[in-house]
Formats: sequence, structure tokens, C-alpha cells
Amino acid sequence: MEHWSNGVMKKENISPQHSNTPLLQHSIAPEDHGQRAANETREMCNHQRVKKSRQPLCSVVFLLLALAVSLQDEWAAAKESQRRSPVVVAVEKVGPAVVNISTIVHERVSPLFPFAGHDFFKDFFPEYFSREYERTSLGSGVIIDGEKGHLVTNHHVVSRATEIKVITSEGKEHLAKILGSDPRSDLAVLKIEVRERLPEVKMGNSDDLMIGETVIAIGNPFGLTHTVTTGVISATDRSVRTEERVYRGFIQTDASINPGNSGGPLLNIDGEFIGINTAIYQKAQGIGFAIPVNKAKRIIKELVRSGEIRPPWLGVEVQELTPELKAHFGVPAKRAGVLVNDLFAGSAGATAGIQRGDILLSVEGIPVPTLAEFRDVVADFTASDTLTLQILRRGKELSISLQPSPFPPELASDLFFRRLGIRVGDSVSKEGMAIKEVRRDSEAGRIGLRPGDLILQVNNAAVPNLEEFKKAVSRSHHLPSLNLLVKRGAYGYSVTLPF
Repeated sequence: MEHWSNGVMKKENISPQHSNTPLLQHSIAPEDHGQRAANETREMCNHQRVKKSRQPLCSVVFLLLALAVSLQDEWAAAKESQRRSPVVVAVEKVGPAVVNISTIVHERVSPLFPFAGHDFFKDFFPEYFSREYERTSLGSGVIIDGEKGHLVTNHHVVSRATEIKVITSEGKEHLAKILGSDPRSDLAVLKIEVRERLPEVKMGNSDDLMIGETVIAIGNPFGLTHTVTTGVISATDRSVRTEERVYRGFIQTDASINPGNSGGPLLNIDGEFIGINTAIYQKAQGIGFAIPVNKAKRIIKELVRSGEIRPPWLGVEVQELTPELKAHFGVPAKRAGVLVNDLFAGSAGATAGIQRGDILLSVEGIPVPTLAEFRDVVADFTASDTLTLQILRRGKELSISLQPSPFPPELASDLFFRRLGIRVGDSVSKEGMAIKEVRRDSEAGRIGLRPGDLILQVNNAAVPNLEEFKKAVSRSHHLPSLNLLVKRGAYGYSVTLPF
């Protein structure tokens, strides 16, 4: 028989005559049997105590290992959460609403031809109008109404496009049509046909922007789709002067906005839409601009409703305030504004109480020191906006609020004569509007326009009849000048007159 004793295995023989002897009985002397049993019992007890003493230790080790694994998981999760910054979250949320816009423009005229766009010259230079050119451009846009398929972009991205393709973040292509476009604000609203609701951006508030807060720009610069750049708001209410005009109220940021980014969204750190990126200032290095979303909301609403922006008509005619006029009206030399010299009866200005001789100092808090700036500032609003004007009347400052209206087309001929000194009527040839009278002291009289001349176009819009003439003047009443295409005999002239 084999058994363990003090950790050593021993072999013992049990004779047949002792087969009925208990197993604990060994072939040893009878006097050692009791001592032996006592020793084995002691060893067994010691062994049990060792096993029991190890149990708490094992439990502690197990708990420590479990805690280490848990801490490692938490550390990994914490590391992951640090990578998923607010910028990452915002981009993931808004990215699907940003689209790539590709346009094709077909032009049937040489790009080097100086009179491109004037159909009048087709009769004289037909060879230049018989060739078709195609050019493409890229831009960005953002979906603002996923149910209706409405998206917003810049006017210059889709200007004169004959075909517009919208490519979503999923790579799906849609043909788009223009619901409305406004060159002045550089905004356009497009529509694509949708079968299911598209992801759309959440509108934010651009009136509470903070200098230094983080912003995110998403777009397709140089055709690189869904490029994300970050920066901060460097300034608000910036005026940007380009070769064509002055843009007011822009957001300035150091987030990169390159060609192709135009029309994409500028977001705050919460992923809210606060501006529309525009790359209008090509000379800028490390400077980007965006149209504030609160201003864009008003224009977008008007574009969706009527397809165009109707500049507000105040019915107030003004002129420059010269030093001599300042002295006459008792205006301090340091004050700047424009002088009201006439009003249209029943107009918003006349109804609100504006009078001849009033000095207009500001519109909605924006100074208007010159005639051009007065027209420019007013044109930044729409006909549905309520305007507050600050005026100076006999040495006292007054604040007047008024509700402008769209320009009444029936006043077109009257306005044309008041500002240009030209009275027009229908022509026999039906080519354009015939000049019936030219005021001698007007600019038109000084440059030699005379009765019998035909006005074929007003600011590139054909005016073959009185109805088209009224529309062209209505669209241009807020501009500082008008370009007229005038025909005399077999010759055509392009004339620009202050308006």
C-alpha cells in the first residue's frame, strides 16, 4: 500500500493474515501506532490551515487583477473621448448636409470679345456669336430643408449656369434648379428632387457671436470634397471692399476659405449653422469671410417666396451734403449725411413724416455720409424689413421708423426722368424705348443724347416695350448708375449715367 507521510510516498506490505486489520494499521510496532496517528492528524490540520490562509490572498489578487483590467478599459475610453473632440462631433453631425456643387456654363461668344452678353452686336459680329464655349466651376452648398430639398450656396457659384449638379456626401448626384439668386448678397437657393428626407443643418444665431470662439468651415476647396478647416472668429460686422462693391456685416475668420469652399457652412462648436462661407476677397491670406446666417435667413425667405430680392423703396430722393449746404442748413462741419431734396407722394418716407430739408444721418445705425453709401446701405435690406432712420431737422436729431415697399413699376418713367433727365415712349420699330425728351442740364444732355435715339437695353436687360422698361428700372432703382445701350441710326453706343 502506498501513502503520503511528511510529503514522501512510502510503500508498505500488508500480509494476508492481517487482511481484516484496519487500513490505518501499518506493519509497525504496536507501541508507535498512537504517536503515528497523532503526527498525521497534526499534519492534516496544518495543511488545512495553510489552504485556508491562502484563500483570502487569492481573493485579493483576483480583485486587483479585475481592477487593473477595469482601469485599463476606462483609460482607453478616456483616451477615445479626448480624440472625439467637440469639433469631431460637430463635423459628424453636419457633414452629411454639406454638398458639392458642379456647374456648367455654355457661352456662344468668344471669351475675348469685348461686347459679350450684348445681343445687339450679333448683327455686326455674327462670327463671334456662332461659337459655343463650355466652362465648369465647383463650389459648395448646405441643405437647409431636407424635406423640400432646399439648399443654399453663393450666387457666384451658380451664376449663368446652364446645368447644376449637386453631389451629396453619399455620392448621389442630383440635377438642381435655381429657386432664387441675389447677386448683391451673393446668395442663391437651389432645389433638388428628393424621395426621402435629407439630412439638414441646424440653424444657429449669428447675433451673439464672440470674438475668439472656435468655428468650423466645411466645403470642397479646389474640388477636394468635404474638407474641414477650423479657426476662430477674428471679427464681426466687417466691411469688405471689392472691385465691384462693398459687402457689409461679414464674419471674419482665420479658418481657411478657398475657391470651392464658397457656399459651404461656417459652424460654431455646437455644430450650428452661423454663416455661409464666401471666397470673394481673393487677395486675402489667412483671412476668410462668411455671410451671417441671420442676414441670410431674411434673404433666403425672400428668394424662396418670390425668386428675387426686391430692394426697399423709401420714396425719398437725396443728394450730397456739400459744405455750402451744411452752412445753409446749420449742420455742424463734423456731421455727415445726405440731404432730402424730394419725396414721392404716398411713399413710405412721406407717410413716416420725412420732410424736404431733413438730413439723413444713418440707416439702422449705419452711417450714410454720401449718396452712394446711402443707396448701398438701404439696398442691403429687403422690402419686408422695417428700417429706422436717424435724421437731423433744424438742429434736432429724430429717429423715424418706416416700413418700405417694393418699387412701384408705374413710377419707372417718372423716376427715369427725375434722375436722368430722359423721357421715353414706345418706338415705331419696337426695338426699344424711344427717347422723347432730354433735359438740357442733365448728364444725358451734356453727353449728347437726343430725341429719336433708341434705348435697347437698361443694365443688360432688353427693353423692347414699356412693360420690360418698367421691370428693368424697378430692378435698378437703388443703383448708383445705369448702363444704357443706345442706338442711333446704324450705330450702337454703351452709355453709363449716374442714377
